[in-house]
Amino acid sequence: GFAGSVGGLSSIVREVNGARELARLRWGLVPSWAKELKIGASMINARAETVAEKPSFRVAFRQRRCIVPLSGFIEWQREGTRKRPFAIYREDRAILSVAGLWERWADPAGGEVQTFTVITTAANGFMAPIHDRMPVILEPGDEDTWLSADTEPAALHALLVPCAEGRLAAHEVSSSINSP
Repeated sequence: GFAGSVGGLSSIVREVNGARELARLRWGLVPSWAKELKIGASMINARAETVAEKPSFRVAFRQRRCIVPLSGFIEWQREGTRKRPFAIYREDRAILSVAGLWERWADPAGGEVQTFTVITTAANGFMAPIHDRMPVILEPGDEDTWLSADTEPAALHALLVPCAEGRLAAHEVSSSINSP
């Protein structure tokens, strides 16, 4: 589906002990050292430019990468005080493979909460009129590189770029998309 709400569960693809798995995690990364789960609300995105250095994301960037499969996402275009929502999706309607990170957080009650974040980068030419940022959308041939524990940091950084032009389409949707 489209990107869900913060704190909601979404499916991700990850590699654990050399095997791929589909898992449902909570959106909004909570670092293992965080005192409270609510910090995840401010960690729904990680900037590609700083993801390898930021304390909240650097360990997950090295060890816990994932792919967030989406049929599309909503982005809001600002026009003065007005905001217009646009649905963004692959032009061929294929699933988007969005680069993400996941983390484990120990609940004080003894449980474990697994969370994830989406990595964003500067907008490409298509997205720029709508928003200045966009998710890192992996090409099909780059998915294995992104998930592999053996991938060198330089190869990971090379993937954290705007997607190629001509891949995306968009249309305006009702602003009620943001209203429960």
